[in-house]
Amino acid sequence: MNNTLYTIAVILVIFWAIGFLGFHVDGLIHLLLVVAVIAVLLRIIRGAKPL
Repeated sequence: MNNTLYTIAVILVIFWAIGFLGFHVDGLIHLLLVVAVIAVLLRIIRGAKPL
C-alpha cells in the first residue's frame, strides 16, 4: 500500500497529459489531475516512510 498512491498518481497524471495534450476532452479530464494531486498529498500528510 505504500507505493500504491504514488503509482495511481503517476498513472492518473499520464492519462491526464494524454487526454489534455492528445485529445480535446472536456474539463472533466482535469479531474484526473486533481485526484492525482490528492493522492500525493495524502501520502505526504500521512507521513508514510519510503521503502
